Amino acid sequence: MRISRVAICGMGALGMLYGTHIIDREGAEGLYYVMDAARLAKYSGRSFYKNGAPYALPMRDAGAAEPVDLLIVAVKATGLDAAMEVMRNCVGPDTIILSVMNGITSEELLSRRFGSGHLIYAVAQGMDAVKSGERLTYSNMGQLIIGAREPEQRANVEAVHEYFERIALPHAVEADIMRRLWGKLMLNVGINQACMVYETTYGGCLDPEGEPYRTMIAAMREVIAVAKCEGVELTEGDLSGYVRLIATLDPNAMPSMRQDGLARRPSEVELFAGTIRAIARRHGILVPANDFLYRRVREIEASYRVEM
Repeated sequence: MRISRVAICGMGALGMLYGTHIIDREGAEGLYYVMDAARLAKYSGRSFYKNGAPYALPMRDAGAAEPVDLLIVAVKATGLDAAMEVMRNCVGPDTIILSVMNGITSEELLSRRFGSGHLIYAVAQGMDAVKSGERLTYSNMGQLIIGAREPEQRANVEAVHEYFERIALPHAVEADIMRRLWGKLMLNVGINQACMVYETTYGGCLDPEGEPYRTMIAAMREVIAVAKCEGVELTEGDLSGYVRLIATLDPNAMPSMRQDGLARRPSEVELFAGTIRAIARRHGILVPANDFLYRRVREIEASYRVEM
């Protein structure tokens, strides 16, 4: 299948990053953002900006959506249930669904709703995109790592690979995609949560003498232990590689959970420490660093309600 029609659900940093890239390469004719009526009314007529350049983003009400070849899911985890209802008209018999969401659970939830044959698995890594209002800024686009978990998904991966080659979107095809998903989870468990709890940036978590760094590394090592119990072999070498990846990002930029904290909105802590703590309990493993991070994030989020 040759991909020519694309829909994106989600207009956050990643949704805008990939949508504007498609527009840059192929124009806006074959692309639309799908959303509910309230969001459409909110965003219609607005100009959006990527690194200062203006973009008119094509939008469509969920009720008027039509099946596409590729559906990119780029919402927050807390909004996935509602998003699956919004995007349902985008999914036809041959639609490929690609989630760029954090964590290791979105593909399973999407498979339950739409069927695993529609899915490919993906890991978005290495980007430092930040969205504030209608403005997206970034210095590193990173790349998408894609792969198949089930044999029926391999043709989907081939089609998406061909499309990404055509639009020059940085990506790689990974044979062991579940190991990559767990590796990205390890990264997020460390950097996302440490940046939020310590109210700092990427650079603020990279001082080996600092408490944010020590907590970040401890939390990531707990992911290695939990992953092993789940049959996924992460190593200290993987951990070091992800720390080196953080060092390539803009030191003054910040991950999504820190952005959540600044915006005083619920974070994705359940995807990170929440996931690790739940799996650790099943296997009888202690994860004190993730317990600490989970507790502190919940305290921060509770303070929003107290101060309102």
